[in-house]
Amino acid sequence: MEIDILDFIEQCRHLAKQALGKHAGEPASGGFARWVHVVLHCFRLEEGYSYRETPNRLKYMAEVRDALGLDRDDLPDHTTLYKLFDRLKMWVWRALLRVSAQQHPQSGHAALDSTFFDRRRASSYFRQRAGRTIQTLKVTTLTDVESLAVLDVHITARWQHDTKTGPQVVRRNADDLQSVAADNGFQDWHTEYEIAAHDVEYLVHYRGSSAKAAANNVLNRANGYAQRWMAETSYSTTKRSLGDTVRALSWYRQFREIVLMFAIINIESLCETL
Repeated sequence: MEIDILDFIEQCRHLAKQALGKHAGEPASGGFARWVHVVLHCFRLEEGYSYRETPNRLKYMAEVRDALGLDRDDLPDHTTLYKLFDRLKMWVWRALLRVSAQQHPQSGHAALDSTFFDRRRASSYFRQRAGRTIQTLKVTTLTDVESLAVLDVHITARWQHDTKTGPQVVRRNADDLQSVAADNGFQDWHTEYEIAAHDVEYLVHYRGSSAKAAANNVLNRANGYAQRWMAETSYSTTKRSLGDTVRALSWYRQFREIVLMFAIINIESLCETL
């Protein structure tokens, strides 16, 4: 999505302060406030810059520096940006995802689906030396079917079955949900009972062509199952805008990067388009 970069920075600044709460103004690496580092990582991923490129590009973006309160001669070093991505824990990026989703209208109806992100950016030589055999990460998301905001993300390198990851995502957001639509990969009676226990209507597509399965699928379509494709739309938007490959090398950095990518997509739709 082509957006106004200054508007994007201002939206990120506002949401980063919300996500960090009382910790927003605390100094982090290099003496810069934590919210500044969060916004810089949003800017880095949005523009597709490397850690080295980010401070260099900021030198020539006066309005962006002004929005962040940075001086041209006192920008964070690329090593500072790299190390702080380690120090900012996962809760920071999840909080940013949550507050970015809250800026969109919440319908209470969500779609549950899974996709994969490639982690093969590193050379095969490095992967062999590092003992990395898993080449893709499985990502399960919960997407609002009206606003297309990604509400929650679950990431695993072990490719857990959808019936294991789906209930975890729904459980964390059950208080805000009325219904969840999912394909037949998420269908088993354990999952149905668990989600029903949270008073959430579970619109899951049944396998097979039995009379019971056919009747259930017809009823689900009447209740809004067809909106499940909205999750795939959010995947398509994310991968076209930010790519389908994670750049980080360590698994925990990759997990954080994926959460940040979906937060950025939520923020992009709040910004002024070009």
